[in-house]
Amino acid sequence: METRKVQVTGGSTYTVSLPKTWATDNGVSSGTTVEFYPEDDELLLTPERETRRQEGTMDVSGLGDEQLMRAVMTMYVSGFDVISLEAGRITTEQRSAIRDATQRLVGVEVLEETSDSVVIQDLLDSSELSIVNAVTRMRLIAKSMLEDAVTALIENDDDIARDVIERDDDVDRLWLVVSRIFRATLRSPRAVEELGVSREACFDFHSSARQLERIADHAVKISDIALKLDELPADVADALYGLHAEATSVFDQSMDALFADESEEANRLGHDALAAVLEIDDHTRQIDDTLRDLEPAQAQSLGLIVDSLSRSADYGGNIAETALQKAAPRP
Repeated sequence: METRKVQVTGGSTYTVSLPKTWATDNGVSSGTTVEFYPEDDELLLTPERETRRQEGTMDVSGLGDEQLMRAVMTMYVSGFDVISLEAGRITTEQRSAIRDATQRLVGVEVLEETSDSVVIQDLLDSSELSIVNAVTRMRLIAKSMLEDAVTALIENDDDIARDVIERDDDVDRLWLVVSRIFRATLRSPRAVEELGVSREACFDFHSSARQLERIADHAVKISDIALKLDELPADVADALYGLHAEATSVFDQSMDALFADESEEANRLGHDALAAVLEIDDHTRQIDDTLRDLEPAQAQSLGLIVDSLSRSADYGGNIAETALQKAAPRP
């Protein structure tokens, strides 16, 4: 850290000198334009950067399908707009994995292919992306997935169960979008300004989006089990339906708290959601006791479903805690 004294020039203009080492390292000299970004009681300074698409290159020689897909997604989340994947020879399996990866990302397409490289590009304008809209969309999809998964289980409807499993890809795509936006705000004050949301709020949305992604995963887990089970006993079906309703209530209260404009409302909803989680824990234990009278294999499968619904409520509770932190006074 270096310190500088603020001086007055011309009677009304405040000036401050820049550390020479920093200026040299960042190409700042006489006549260079710098950008200032005010954040509450702080002022961030950065050299003016030309707006250009970020390009990255990765050697994918020897990478298998899963490794290659993770590599593509990692570079996407890291903020690269154009990604060149290179090797001595790109195999047919690798090309297929790259296409699968692009289909799991929002706005990404294969731009160019040769024998030794594949170039993919993000066609979306990052400045037009909204973390609030992405999280809102994740909320709607995850909630509908959980509801339909329970419906598929109780009504023994395999078509609904398969549809829930397919929708998980939509949640995963949005999760990667949220992660990409969040990391951009950590790197650049310009990204924060374009987004119109503070870094702290972005962190809160990112944390909550992670919980939504996990809830969607549990909806898939319930649907997978529903495909293997036959019709449920009426009392068990009623118990699971009630547990789902309680978990959904926590989910809704938590998300409403996260998006609340007033701190008082956010606190009320957040605390109500956390109190409900404790009640769900008691209800879960009661249902587990009921399942002990069933045939062991069926009891085990239904126990996993009860666990998924309980965990979904817990994830809602995590969102409620984030909402309370977001609404708390700042030091």
